[in-house]
Amino acid sequence: MNRAMPQLSDPEIERLARKRAGSKMGWYIHALMFVLVNGLFFAFSRYGFGHRPWSVFPVVGWGVGLVLHGVSVFMIGSGSRFRERLVQRERERLQREQERP
Repeated sequence: MNRAMPQLSDPEIERLARKRAGSKMGWYIHALMFVLVNGLFFAFSRYGFGHRPWSVFPVVGWGVGLVLHGVSVFMIGSGSRFRERLVQRERERLQREQERP
């Protein structure tokens, strides 16, 4: 039951491609900022403010946010294979229910 996506026009393909690329670019920027800012926090924690490793707290908190952002972009976001399979299953279920008397 492996159906292809419905045919899209060139403008629809362009719009969808730009949307997906924008979502992925947003995650890459988020990941870059995570590395840069938390690298600074680690340096301050290690060599500057205090003697305890306090930088672990922002890393864990922000890391959870980064992971959830990645899941939303790459796994369940618009156009992901997982999401498309779920949409297809729901579409088929609704069509079957409509065909019943």
